[in-house]
Amino acid sequence: MDGLYSSWRQKKRPPLLRPTRPLVLANKVANRREQPGEATCITEMSVMMACWKQNDFNSSACAEEIRMFHDCVAKAEKERREQAEKAEEDTWGLRENLTSSKANKLLRRFPNITRYV
Repeated sequence: MDGLYSSWRQKKRPPLLRPTRPLVLANKVANRREQPGEATCITEMSVMMACWKQNDFNSSACAEEIRMFHDCVAKAEKERREQAEKAEEDTWGLRENLTSSKANKLLRRFPNITRYV
């Protein structure tokens, strides 16, 4: 009997909803870090610092280690740029979750109408 009575009450009155703010999208969303950045070139940096320590921070004695570290950083930066360009080309792809920067770009393109013409 109890289930029948509660369903009758729900049909009789719709639930009361009093929003504290207007039910519209904001014009921007909070910027969040999209992916945790992974550390790159840690091994090369450790080797370079160990060489510096062994040679009393003499850079000329560690030229090869410094070159290897700089090459690794340049390679990582190039890969990061290529990934960013690829992501920019697929800005409106719906295969993945929408990042905050993409959401803000869409909201700038299609803002809320706050007044009627």
